[in-house]
Amino acid sequence: MSKTFEPPLAPPPELRFRRQIRLGASIRDLWQARELVRTLVERDFRAHYKKTVLGFAWAIVPPVTFMIVFSLFFRRVANVNTEGVPYSLFTYVGLLPWTFFSGSVSRGGLSLLANAGLLNKVYFPREIFPIAGMISAGIDTLIALPVLGILFLFTGFAPKPTAVFIPLLLLIQVLFTLGVTLAASAVVVYFRDLRHALPLILQFGIFATPVAYSLDAIPASLRALYGALNPLAPVIDGYRQAVLLGRVPAWDTLIPGAVASCAVMLAAYVLFKHLETGFADVA
Repeated sequence: MSKTFEPPLAPPPELRFRRQIRLGASIRDLWQARELVRTLVERDFRAHYKKTVLGFAWAIVPPVTFMIVFSLFFRRVANVNTEGVPYSLFTYVGLLPWTFFSGSVSRGGLSLLANAGLLNKVYFPREIFPIAGMISAGIDTLIALPVLGILFLFTGFAPKPTAVFIPLLLLIQVLFTLGVTLAASAVVVYFRDLRHALPLILQFGIFATPVAYSLDAIPASLRALYGALNPLAPVIDGYRQAVLLGRVPAWDTLIPGAVASCAVMLAAYVLFKHLETGFADVA
């Protein structure tokens, strides 16, 4: 009696598709697509402020509004130790990196859905969309930066020589922001509920990050863990220490934050590259 043929439950290992991630090749592809990134940034930036009365000035409104609200209400109910720095200046130095982070996640996180029509037409590195969103948020932050100079002028403060640590802090900030933006943009394609949850997460995040208060509010024994879980915390504290107080950043919290930022960036990139094969079908 002949045996009936039973198809295998799974393809043999040699026929299975394996997504290979090559960092060098991906960087080359991104560099070759730099003109497309520039075009996307210009298009998104113009569309964001098109037909508005204030135009590019809207980039200044969110951080200035938060600074005023925190100065009028938050400081009245919380004993914030600014170590002699005017609270408005203290808060604004924290709001600038937070504005960059939240703007990057908001724009870049939804960038694949917003450009779903392009995903099926031609091949290009998919990560250019969240990267373009992050660059647009960076331009907004640069537009809001002169307000910091005005605050320095009116408060009589001046940046300290230890501001030379800004590039290091900025690198850690960009790595973490890009990692979160890449991860959010990839996951939101498959889980659309995240599109509605992102604004709520960011609203909660501004209070979970030492923007309106000092890192000293966190117990000393928990600061290293806190910095690893939220790398923006030691970065913001580092900006204040270096720019306002003339001190070097607190390495005991900044180093865990830097390690976590690199880990988030690497994990997010791997996640993005593994999920991008289905972007065109799902989006």
